[in-house]
Amino acid sequence: MTGGPPSPVPPGPRLGRPGPADATSQRTSTWSTVKRLHWPSWIPVDPYILLLLGTVGLAALIPARGTAADVTSAASTAAIAFLFFLYGARLSTREAVDGLRHWRLHLTVLACTFAVFPALGLAARGLVPVILTDPLYQGLLFLTLVPSTIQSSIAFTSIARGNVPAAICAGSFSSLTGIVLTPLLAASLLGNSGGGFSADSLVKIVLQLLVPFLAGQLLRRWIGGFVTRHKKVLGLVDRGSILLVVYTAFSAGMVQGIWQQVSPLRLAGLLGVEAVLLAVMLTLTWYGGKALGFSREDRIAIQFAGSKKSLAAGLPMASVLFGAHASLAVLPLMLFHQMQLMVCAVIAKRRSRDSRAQEVTAAPPAAASRTAVGTGTRSG
Repeated sequence: MTGGPPSPVPPGPRLGRPGPADATSQRTSTWSTVKRLHWPSWIPVDPYILLLLGTVGLAALIPARGTAADVTSAASTAAIAFLFFLYGARLSTREAVDGLRHWRLHLTVLACTFAVFPALGLAARGLVPVILTDPLYQGLLFLTLVPSTIQSSIAFTSIARGNVPAAICAGSFSSLTGIVLTPLLAASLLGNSGGGFSADSLVKIVLQLLVPFLAGQLLRRWIGGFVTRHKKVLGLVDRGSILLVVYTAFSAGMVQGIWQQVSPLRLAGLLGVEAVLLAVMLTLTWYGGKALGFSREDRIAIQFAGSKKSLAAGLPMASVLFGAHASLAVLPLMLFHQMQLMVCAVIAKRRSRDSRAQEVTAAPPAAASRTAVGTGTRSG
């Protein structure tokens, strides 16, 4: 028989209240449920694209009219300003300065985004009116003037085992340049056909896009940490703002009846033209990077940053530049955005497999390495 008093038993949780272990278990169970609710990887469509299409459908069924249109327009304007304020607050000035050391890569991406793309867009003018209507062509040309993406370029470059820091800087430089260059190119190449470009349009661009962006940069010292800690929540604000812009633009289009100008055959023609455009840019960025002497990792960053267009930046700009005609102007951009995501996802996985295969081929066999170690001669 063992002596001594029995070991004290810790008091259990109160009735009806879970103890610490139970609370931890509940949180773990809840988190597991949330993880199971993630979008299935086998579905090729980006869930955000489905939200965009749903927003377009809502605008078609219940367009904003009268006072509601004025309210949504004012809210859209405020959302656009806040969106670019967040862009400014997120861009690290130190990263941008550090990235200047790889200036050849960034100039290559900028040339692809703001020179090669627009040149191809101008060449597509010959497809009017056989394949494209003039409004659809204006939207296609505007698509070629939009800056590159940041998030998806980084993600695909990482998957493909490319130069991720270069992709971060290239996307950031492209977005920053696009705030100024995209409106100027649009005013020059689209003229009055895009909805009346004028000095007033450029003033709106400065007030709604550039000023909030610069304000975000100036305040980054104080709010940068907050923005970084809450980037997921603010990302939802980003996407919600874009959905509001889409609803406002397509509501105006429905009220004016401009959707009667687009037939299924024309949409099919637009998709075909955009597929060719994407294929040409993916080919030029990959083999052009090789011709310029870039490494494989740099070529991957150039391909993904130089062949894509930003929906997040293009939609607000189109809303400001095109006004009531924005719905047809952003349609080509929305279609191209989904197409580039699907195609680049396949290419990124292929690049990753090729990189791993090259590493395996380049690595010396284990037996040969051991032999070399055992038979090596001593120096001296």
